[in-house]
Amino acid sequence: MKKYLVLLSVLLLVVAALFVGGCRRGEGNGENTNPDAATGTEAEGDTIIIGGALSLTGIQAPLDAPAVEGAQIAVEEINAAGGVNGKQLEFRNMDGKSDPAVAGEVAQQLLDEGAAAIITASDYDFGGPAARAAQAAGKVGVSPCASSPLFGSAMLGDKQFTLSMWNTTMGAVVAEKAYKEDGFKTVYVVTDDFIDYTKSLSKYFMDSFTDQGGKVLLEDTFSQGKLDTAALLAHYKSFDKKPDFIYVSSYMPDLGTVLKEFRTAGINVPIYGGDAYDDPALVELLGADFGNDIVYDTHSYLSADAVPGFTEYADAYKAKFNEELNAPWSMAGYDVVKVLAEAMTETGGVDGAAMAKYMEENAFQCLTGQLDWSDAATGHEPNKAAALVQVTDGKTSFLGWKIPEKLPKPESAGFGRLNLRSECVHYGRTHLNKGWNGL
Repeated sequence: MKKYLVLLSVLLLVVAALFVGGCRRGEGNGENTNPDAATGTEAEGDTIIIGGALSLTGIQAPLDAPAVEGAQIAVEEINAAGGVNGKQLEFRNMDGKSDPAVAGEVAQQLLDEGAAAIITASDYDFGGPAARAAQAAGKVGVSPCASSPLFGSAMLGDKQFTLSMWNTTMGAVVAEKAYKEDGFKTVYVVTDDFIDYTKSLSKYFMDSFTDQGGKVLLEDTFSQGKLDTAALLAHYKSFDKKPDFIYVSSYMPDLGTVLKEFRTAGINVPIYGGDAYDDPALVELLGADFGNDIVYDTHSYLSADAVPGFTEYADAYKAKFNEELNAPWSMAGYDVVKVLAEAMTETGGVDGAAMAKYMEENAFQCLTGQLDWSDAATGHEPNKAAALVQVTDGKTSFLGWKIPEKLPKPESAGFGRLNLRSECVHYGRTHLNKGWNGL
């Protein structure tokens, strides 16, 4: 009996050891892009850690991977100029793997290693868990491009922000162009119900379009990876009177499939959409034959005419990565680090509450446009213009920065400046970022 009890005790110890080892937070879920970096708190030595839970693999990677590159450029630039408050910045990104659970875990691991702030994925569904980890730790979290109104202080906490305009702006900008500038009165909407981004973008577009007097003939939905283009084409052909244009809210790769199948079928009415159209793979897929009469709005545009400081940034990007800049999401990653660094510098430290307050109270001139957040009580709504882009013969052209005259009300976010934006262009709240214009 005694021998049995000893054996049982040893067995329990082994099981306990295996359990503890298998439940370490974030272990094995993400790859640190700076594996040689020493762990520890940001207060140790002369380094301030900015953590990233951005996805380098999976469906989110086309947006997040460029943001990682932009963050790296910003950190090198800031460190070359002396760092932040006498300390060097270190950017550590761990692959969120386009998995919300993994993103939350790697964000927590980075916080445990001393991250002073977290850069989350460029989407609410994928980035929300990382933002919640940052909020629980009392740290600021910022997404480069999450455009769902759910990504703000109402849903995620008073230290959480997105650099992107919300889908209320993105949907309304295109709706106003279609109705007021192009004279379109009817639309067929195709919505990918993949994530909140794709669903809410269609919703706010339709809210704005119908509010102006436009008519939605039909909204078709499908799920990413389960696309049935034959059904969509059949519905389109069933209309007695064809719509003036089509609005498609989706993600690559299904976005490209929808657009190409419609064009291949001889449907040549204009197609409008949002920032997922900025994936270089889309225009490459469509080419000159099918890449026509497409309009979308997005975060920025790769042109010195559109973006002050673009040439310097593009040169820095090419010098570091030995290739031409081809995605605006890189500039968004750069902008996030610049904003965080300024907040740390001006508040004299890395206190999350002080940084968040500074970000609320000041406006910023970014490569992705002028930005002014509302306070936490009103959701950290981003007051920001969208870049309007047209595709002709497989090539893009910049139509201008646009702020809608009227915003649809954001659902579930609970807050928002919902009046006419013609009265709300208040970038003149001084302090347009203390003199950093791009590089």
